[in-house]
Amino acid sequence: MSMKKEASSLSELGFDVNFGAGFFRQVPPSGCDNGEGTQRRRRPTKVSVIGAGDVGMAIAQTILTQGLADEIALVDADAGRVRGEMLDLQHAAAFLPRVRIVAGTDVLALTRGSDLAIVTLPGARPVGHHGVELLRKNVAVLREVVPAVAEGSPDSLLLVVSNPVDVLAYAAWKLSGFPASRVIGSGTNLDSSRLRRLLADHLGVGAQDVHAYMVGEHGGTAVALWSSISVGGMPVLSYLQKTHASFDGEALEGIRRAVVGGAREVIGLKGYASWAIGYSVASLARSLLRDQRRVHPVSLLAKGFIPGNDHEVFLSLPARLGRGGVLGVAAELELTADEESTLRRSAETLWEHCQALGI
Repeated sequence: MSMKKEASSLSELGFDVNFGAGFFRQVPPSGCDNGEGTQRRRRPTKVSVIGAGDVGMAIAQTILTQGLADEIALVDADAGRVRGEMLDLQHAAAFLPRVRIVAGTDVLALTRGSDLAIVTLPGARPVGHHGVELLRKNVAVLREVVPAVAEGSPDSLLLVVSNPVDVLAYAAWKLSGFPASRVIGSGTNLDSSRLRRLLADHLGVGAQDVHAYMVGEHGGTAVALWSSISVGGMPVLSYLQKTHASFDGEALEGIRRAVVGGAREVIGLKGYASWAIGYSVASLARSLLRDQRRVHPVSLLAKGFIPGNDHEVFLSLPARLGRGGVLGVAAELELTADEESTLRRSAETLWEHCQALGI
């Protein structure tokens, strides 16, 4: 049974769309601004979210409430669902920043002119024996989505959130034709937040005051940069090892595994994880769109940044993000021999998966 489409605007109810133009009287120009008003008009910022599932909508909702965009475009293959999500957000207009929200199924038309396009696709498993088929399906979707985004928004930034994020970010880079600096995977930005929270709870400080990074693959081999973790300029690892005899290598590995598997319990309890990744991606959007130059561990083209790796693979490293995308990569990470070896092995494995894509 088809559902009747209800009107969502006054124009759809038969009202003259231009009538509202006369509701306010125009202010005469000051005479010293060439009739353009006393302030130079800022170009609106547009963010497109491709995929209106639980993750995509958590991202869109967080970006909306934080006032990071003037226009948000929601794109999904399910026309009914994405229209419903659009209307649900539009109905809250009186409680939110003024943002134009559009939605539909046409990627090219809806995302045209985007400053930032965020790609979310079904699934949450890293690549592996049971994730290969999901990877193939997601790459097939990228083949349709990414060229359309690149055509309509040739100067946009492209942010890939779907898993396996490192492989899909590589695929998006190849399919877009964009410079590598403008294609980013969400990577270990959220993993790093989980690590910071665990340490913050233990030390009794705010998570924002803990500086800690997870790097490498977004998956089982992610590396915690223990030697670089600090609070208030004080190295955390040396303090923990001095005050807690139990903080040996085995304990640190236990913490790392807890961080890597952090989403598993959430997914097991509620069926999916959404809010944390929504806030994580919004933090990346803020740094990119507002040219904040903040450092985030994100998945990027790592060729030349890992000793012994010459492959064009994407994996997470601390990077300075701004309006141009990746503005710089931390070049001198303090890695143990085991950590360096893990990063090289991850790069090799990811390269094998990338080659199998045939892109």
